[in-house]
Amino acid sequence: MKFPCTKGEWEKIAKEFENKWNFPYTIGAIDGKHIVIEAPPNAGSYYFNYKGTHSIVLFALTDANYNFLYIDVGCNGRISDGGIFKNCTLNRALQEATLNLPPDKCLPNRIKPVPYVMLGDEAFALSKNLLKPFPRSRPLNAKQKVFNYRLCRARRVVENAFGILTSRFRIFRKPICLKVETIDKIVLTACVLHNFLKKQCQEVTLNYELEDIPTSMRGIAHQGSNNASEVAHSIRNEFAEYFYNEGQIDFQWKHI
Repeated sequence: MKFPCTKGEWEKIAKEFENKWNFPYTIGAIDGKHIVIEAPPNAGSYYFNYKGTHSIVLFALTDANYNFLYIDVGCNGRISDGGIFKNCTLNRALQEATLNLPPDKCLPNRIKPVPYVMLGDEAFALSKNLLKPFPRSRPLNAKQKVFNYRLCRARRVVENAFGILTSRFRIFRKPICLKVETIDKIVLTACVLHNFLKKQCQEVTLNYELEDIPTSMRGIAHQGSNNASEVAHSIRNEFAEYFYNEGQIDFQWKHI
């Protein structure tokens, strides 16, 4: 598993997101999944999650081809996606500007520069380099609906990556009864093997629905509010304007 370290590598990832999923300047999709475990001895409620099971969390950044670019595993299942991302080394590098991302640039035929971004769901906090959907708690206009569709379509690659991982390594289909430290190593190894097998098998058939991901690997609850900066909101609005106008695709209209 090789983490991108040059501007050229990030640009290649972004170009694949644009070509395959019609979302430009994207360096990856992020999400977290519960890996259900048997309750460790004397752990109390430390690993107990909102689903009523015990778990550790696999947090990941994936590229447009379902490969894992970055993973963080072992956090207890009580923590939300946003909480895990906030404290992981990926976010730290993002905040310290050490990811070596390409410079901001304008979307095609637009005049306002935007940064390269990651795509997340409602569980994450909107920020300069992390886009999330417009909240569905209030009525959305057509432009916001188009943006949500385009983001969710591109972000789905991380959900698919988790599904492929579970299909290949069936240990994740039921609660794992091992020491937590051993489970961490198993998950890390499975992710590395997943990437290796992806390179050997260029074509991957997704023969499952996202809602049918086995119960031993489940999504994390959407928790917390988001007081994003005006800059973050303006960046999301710029992408929304682009998708609604210059960057529209024919089939987006039937999905809103």
